[in-house]
Order: sequence, then C-alpha cells, then structure tokens
Amino acid sequence: MRVTHVTTRVLRTPADNPLIVGLPAPTDTREFVTLELGTDQGLTGIGITFFGGALTPALKSAVQTLGELIVGDDPTQVEAVAAKCRRAASHAGPGGIYSLALAPVDMACWDLKGKAVGQSVCSLLGGLRSRVPTYASGALMRPHSIDYLAKAGPRLRDMGFRQMKMQCGSEPTIGVSLERVRVMRDSIGPDVDLMCDINQLWSVQHAIDVGRRLEAAGLHLYWLEDPTTHDDYPGLGRIASALSTPIAAGEYVYGIAPFRHLLEHRSIDIVMIDLLRAGGITQWMKIAGMAEAFNLPVVSHLIPEIHVHLIAAIPNGLTVEYMPWSLRLFEETPKLEKGELVVPTKPGLGLAFDQTAIKTYEVK
Repeated sequence: MRVTHVTTRVLRTPADNPLIVGLPAPTDTREFVTLELGTDQGLTGIGITFFGGALTPALKSAVQTLGELIVGDDPTQVEAVAAKCRRAASHAGPGGIYSLALAPVDMACWDLKGKAVGQSVCSLLGGLRSRVPTYASGALMRPHSIDYLAKAGPRLRDMGFRQMKMQCGSEPTIGVSLERVRVMRDSIGPDVDLMCDINQLWSVQHAIDVGRRLEAAGLHLYWLEDPTTHDDYPGLGRIASALSTPIAAGEYVYGIAPFRHLLEHRSIDIVMIDLLRAGGITQWMKIAGMAEAFNLPVVSHLIPEIHVHLIAAIPNGLTVEYMPWSLRLFEETPKLEKGELVVPTKPGLGLAFDQTAIKTYEVK
C-alpha cells in the first residue's frame, strides 16, 4: 500500500456540549484540522487534531506538509513514517505544533493499517476488552453555579454515567471549594466516582491544604487532576505523597520524555495521556507501556471516539474521558451504554467523516 494523496481541512463547529442542559447556548466555536490519507488500494485513513486560536492555519499547513512528505510511502509502517516526519522537521519536536501535526498523520496510518487487514485498531493493539468505562466531562465546569451542579450531577447519573468530572480552582476561599465538591457528592450519592480538575490553578501548598480538608470531610474524590503546574514534577510529587486521593496529570505535556520524569519523580498516581500532544497512537502506546512498568493506570484526554480503542487495548487502561466536542465530525461514533463505551468492530478506527458536517463547518 502506498499513500497517493492528502486532504486537509479546517472545520469550525459550535462550542457546545450535549451533556450541558438548561444553560444558554455558547456563542464561541471550536476549530478542528482534519486529515484524509488516500492510497493506491482505494482505502482512506483519517485523523484529526486541533490547537485553537490564531495558530489553526499554521497547524493545518503543518499537517498538510507532513502528509505530503509520506506520499509514496507505506502508511502501515508507522514507526518509519514517524521517523521520516521527525527527520524532516529537523527534530523540532516533541512539543508544540510538531506533535499536534504528527498525531493525525499517525492516526490515519493506524486507520489504514487496520483497514488493510480487516481489523479494528483496538484489535491490532491487543484487543483486550470490547468495552470500557467512560466518565462525563465538560458538563460540570468552573463557571457553573452550585445550584446548577446540584441538578446536573443526578441528570448525568440518570443518563447512565457512573463517573463524572467537575472543575474547581478559581474559588475565592477554600470553604467555597469544599462546598462545590460537597454539593456534587451529596447530589450524586456515594456510589458515583467523582473527579475534580484544577487545570494547574493551585500552588503546591494550597493543593495539599484543600486535598486534606476534602479527605477529612469524607467527600472522596476518585482523583484530583492537575492540581498545580504540569512540569513541577517535585511539586506534584509532594502533593501525591501528602494525600491519599490519587493525583492525575499528563494532559499538558508533549511527547514521551516528560512522562518518564513524572513517573520517576512519583509525581502522579494516574497517567492521563493526550493523543494529540503525545504525537499519535504510536507514541501514546509507548507512554502507556511506561505507566504499566510503574504499576500505574492510564486514562485518556479528549477525543473519546479514538481513545476508546487505546484504553480498551491496554491492561492498565482505567477509563475514557467522554468529552463530546468532536462527535459531530463523524457519521457514527462509539455507542454509550450504561456508563461504558463500546469499542467499534469495523476495520481501522471505525470512523468516517460526516460529509454534511464538512459542508456545514469547513472554513474556506
């Protein structure tokens, strides 16, 4: 099989979240860069990435350039493709636009690899499970009032979710932070896993203080996510050592090397891997392998339509983040059943871009 042509697009979609009910519709948008790799066998592999803001055109150009580099190459040789892109970029990575541009190329290659042999990507990677737990994300955001949280939690539970994530970090006092978590816990009961994302907003000592008070109050977080700056490995380690609540982090780092630092410093208890910032499926699996060697579970960040394959394929896969930002891009997405995502059995990623969405949202 050889790559014969490359198609990239920018799609600008509404910045909504179908898990949010009863609030005014957002007026802002999200921009995705899509990739299609065509081949001499008539198969097409797809991938997506996004960056946001004014740099989206630069990201699209980078994806197109890397895609054109492998025209004539065998896309099933994923390591060879990554190595060629790395050399051509003069080792500009692993951070920034390089990783974000490599990721959809790598996804499309894995999609083609699966289609060529009639197997799903999950099956190619090991095929451990046919479904995985998933948690509701993006519905319990930092700006939402406590009254909204009290109603939203039970609604998500009634939809079948047995795990959900809220945000804290901008509260004026520790007492207000505790109250937000208490309201959520009281509304959903003790049997639903509740995560809390801080998005790097706290200092190390503040995170320890709040974490200890949450534990003393018996509010039981499934994990506390990104409590402080992502590259403060010793600081994260201090928080992890001080609390019994598991600390999750990793979504903000690029490539594989920072995860080695996180693991060696015992900075985290749960390894969160972002498929785009990692540089694609090939790199994602290497990070997951490192986490397994340290006896740590792995969770995903964004793009559940693809991450379901990866979390289901590894023995230390814990749960998939169900952030439904990209659902409208695809004709059909993995089924959500009783708080779990069903792994697609179609060849490759089991996804196809929705042509109506392309016509509606493409930025010319």
